[in-house]
Amino acid sequence: MGGASVDAGSQDSEEEVRVAGPALEVRGLVKRYGDRVAVDGLSFSISPGEILGFLGPNGAGKTTTVSVAAGLLPADGGEVRLAGEPVRGDADPRKGRLGLVPQDLALYESLSARHNLEVFGGLQGLAGARLRTACDGALAFVGLAERGSDRVAAFSGGMKRRLNLAAGLLHDPDVLLLDEPTVGVDPQSRNAIFDNLEALRARGKALLYTTHYMEEVERLCERVVIVDHGRVVAEDRVEGLRRGGDGAPRSLESVFLSLTGRSLRDG
Repeated sequence: MGGASVDAGSQDSEEEVRVAGPALEVRGLVKRYGDRVAVDGLSFSISPGEILGFLGPNGAGKTTTVSVAAGLLPADGGEVRLAGEPVRGDADPRKGRLGLVPQDLALYESLSARHNLEVFGGLQGLAGARLRTACDGALAFVGLAERGSDRVAAFSGGMKRRLNLAAGLLHDPDVLLLDEPTVGVDPQSRNAIFDNLEALRARGKALLYTTHYMEEVERLCERVVIVDHGRVVAEDRVEGLRRGGDGAPRSLESVFLSLTGRSLRDG
C-alpha cells in the first residue's frame, strides 16, 4: 500500500519548481488570543524528504502553529515561507504547495468516499479528468480503491483517518501538515498510514508530524522540535535528544517529560 503512486493533482513538469533549501520555514511566529500568547516567537524549518516530529503537551501551541502555517488563522507576528517565499494571506497562490490533514476529521459522513474527495478536490481547483485522476490516485494510495463508492458513515475509524489523509493529498502538495493523524485508529490502520507517510517522504515531500505518541516519532522522524508555552524548548535529531549529558541513552518520553514537566495538561 505504501508503495502506491499518487498522481493526485500532480502538476506538469514545467510547473513543478523544486528549489534548494527548506520546503517550509516558520520564522518568529506569534499568535495571540486576546491577552493570551498561544505561540511566542516560534521558529523551525523542514527540508524536502523530511518528516519533522512536532511535539508538545496539551496547550503548548502545536495546533495553533499548524493552523497558522496552513493559513486558517492569521499570524500576529513572524512569517511562514514556502520554498523560500513568504506566504501573504489566505489567497496567496503559494498555498497550493501545502496540504493539511487536520486532527478533527473533515469528512461528510452521508457522502461516499469518492464524493468526499470530489468536494475537497473542487475546493483545490481540480475538475474534470484531472479531478477523477486525483481521486483515483488518492484512494489507491491509502488502500481504499475498492471502497470509493461506500458511504463514509459505514467506515471504521482507521478508514476515515486514511480518507482524511487522501483528502490532503489530492492537489499533490510539496508540504503536508499532519495534526495527530492516527488518533483513535487500530494498529493495522496506523501501520498503513506510516507506510503512506514514508512513501511520501521518499518522493521528496516535506511533512510536519504532530503527535503525542513517542513510538511514532521514533519510527518516522529523524529530527524533532519540542514546544511548550508557545516556544521551542528543544530541537535536535532523535538520537541527540536521547543522549544524555553523560552519554547514557534515555527514552524520548523521559526527555519530553524532563523538558515539559509531569503535571497534567487538560488543554
